[in-house]
Amino acid sequence: MTSSPAASPLLTDPPMRLLVRMAGPSALAFLVQAGVSMAEAGFIARLGLVPLAAIALMLPALMLMQMLANGALGGAVSSSVARALGRGDGAAANAFIWHALVIAGLASLVFGGLFASFGHALLVATGAPYSVVAEAHEYGAVLFLGVAPIWISAFLTSVVRGTGDMQFPARLMIISSLVQIPLSGALMLGGLGLPGLGLKGSAVAVILVSAGSSLVLVWRLLKPGQAIRLSLQACRLRWAYFADILRVGALASLSPVSTVLTIAVLNTLIGRFGVETLAGYGVVARVEFLLVPLVFGIGAALTALVGVNMGAGQVARAERIGWMGGGAAAALAGAVGLVLALAPGLWTGLFTRDPASLSAGALYLHIVGPVFAFQGLGLALYFASQGAGAVLWPIIATLLRLVICVGGAAMVMRSPQPSLAGVYACIAAGMVAYGALTAAALWRGAWRRKRG
Repeated sequence: MTSSPAASPLLTDPPMRLLVRMAGPSALAFLVQAGVSMAEAGFIARLGLVPLAAIALMLPALMLMQMLANGALGGAVSSSVARALGRGDGAAANAFIWHALVIAGLASLVFGGLFASFGHALLVATGAPYSVVAEAHEYGAVLFLGVAPIWISAFLTSVVRGTGDMQFPARLMIISSLVQIPLSGALMLGGLGLPGLGLKGSAVAVILVSAGSSLVLVWRLLKPGQAIRLSLQACRLRWAYFADILRVGALASLSPVSTVLTIAVLNTLIGRFGVETLAGYGVVARVEFLLVPLVFGIGAALTALVGVNMGAGQVARAERIGWMGGGAAAALAGAVGLVLALAPGLWTGLFTRDPASLSAGALYLHIVGPVFAFQGLGLALYFASQGAGAVLWPIIATLLRLVICVGGAAMVMRSPQPSLAGVYACIAAGMVAYGALTAAALWRGAWRRKRG
């Protein structure tokens, strides 16, 4: 079966030119979105140390959802669409839109139900002060009550990216970010005629913006002339299509689950050093999570490019694209890490003036910042491996990171004199192992046993 016209340039144009053209808009969009996180962290800091510590507790759950929706499961949707177009199966590509929407609805119910059932107990189990737990739970209750638009927006964006169109999602993300920053500030602090809702205003803002983005994406997919379209004729649910998405997505989901579990356990361990230290760690842990959207600008292009080429049987070309994208991501993340390691105040000083929090954040950046390049390399190759439908080794690498970070940090905390620097050293070692093992797997031919 021949490839579709939409896929042909992705199979023949020079790889580096394609990667720059496709990754450029997404990287810019995610850079703007990173500005949303920075702005929101600034708004939260103005609310005080308790909300800052509360968002540190909730950040793992929020990032888990975003990483699943945009990365693991969303990336699997992009991969399925791209591979279908690569082998010339336009009908399957159209059908994947409906299957993605069903999975988005189910995921919304799961996240909402889990938080309603276990959210408060898990927050209490962190050992954080009651005021911090109460603030975090109030934020989570609002966020997960209205979580459906977040999943729908993420999956429909992944569908569009799977066609190789990075321009429209990037433009939409930039516009959404520019709306979300003032809206979030107004809802948290009061302004623009809106009441100040405190920390939960951030949750309301992201839900409203995601709902608007979802409507725009539906409109886009209904328009004639698109590479794939949302149509009632394609609404025929088949288990084979669910399996195609979940074969990659279910295994890939272990990566964000493991990453967030690592952060959540580290939150609990570091919280033993006090609220000020936890707040400082929460500020710098956000830098690591910001690497995900920054690298995702490259990763989204890699998922589509690798997927189309694997679907067409061009494995060597897919590998070459993966190495190019991985190297670019390592350079980007490494540059960020080195700058912050040399001048941590550029980041920590934006959000707090508390000496203990500043010290805890600076220590993290001094120790962990220099190895951010390995995290960028591993993340990019994880997204590329989704396109190849071969995520086993990136998942093993993620689990290895969990063992090194959490196991090592737990041993440090059991010592007679627990050391915050020792905990941070374990985090750095885990990052190095993650990037190195993921790259080694690609080098040893992990994709060559996988075909569209």
